[in-house]
Amino acid sequence: MAKKKGKRSGNRSGRRKTPEVGFGELPFLPDPRSLEGLLHQILSEVSPQTSKKASRLERAQDLVYEAFEAEGEERIRLAEEALEVSPDCADAYVLLAEQCEDLKDAIALYTEGVAAGERALGKKAFREYAGHFWQAIETRPYMRARLGLAQSLREAGRRDEAVAHFDEILRLNPDDNQGIRYVLASCLLDLNRDAELARLLEEFREDASAAWLYTRALTAFRSHGDSPQARKWLTKGAKANKHVPAYLLGTKTLPQAPPELLTMGGEDEA
Repeated sequence: MAKKKGKRSGNRSGRRKTPEVGFGELPFLPDPRSLEGLLHQILSEVSPQTSKKASRLERAQDLVYEAFEAEGEERIRLAEEALEVSPDCADAYVLLAEQCEDLKDAIALYTEGVAAGERALGKKAFREYAGHFWQAIETRPYMRARLGLAQSLREAGRRDEAVAHFDEILRLNPDDNQGIRYVLASCLLDLNRDAELARLLEEFREDASAAWLYTRALTAFRSHGDSPQARKWLTKGAKANKHVPAYLLGTKTLPQAPPELLTMGGEDEA
């Protein structure tokens, strides 16, 4: 868990500096969210918005996509400008929350972002898109805001609240494009909600990632001890990624910052 820094006044004034990467000097990698900008532009040209409210939101979202490609103060400036254009721009709140030094401020901003996303989408979209939510690009700012809120609540120790948000995100988008299941599984382990975790593991039983297989091994051990079932999953986990045990046993030290890219079966994944 990241250490919390001193609070600064105002929800939008607390800024977090870009964290240092623990792997030497790496080139700046573009924010993957900026790639949506091109798709957003194409869809806007195919189906232009007619209402003034929708048009303002489109302009605000364009500013956010520009902000995703920016760094530092320029990113913040563009996010704040987007909110001046449209207070329903959920991604603008997400960007500002990511810069907060105080966790309470971040939670407040993510909460505003979730509310903005709900206003922008409307109740009809939640009914129509439920089950395949992420496929509609206009839902993604809301999904990012809700994920950010859930993660911040978890960091604040409010795990039961976080689980409720993670569950709802998965209900809306069971394909789990955001990787919700991994952090949800961790929360359920912390809360000893083993029955729910067992259902989650079964729901994504085809997941062959190291994180999932080692979680299955841990869950089996918690339920049955040093059993054939626990050893089966541990063996599968070790085959999927042989580097994990060294970090679990402490013979290797975790880096200060996670790697930018992951390789299945690689040490970066471990």
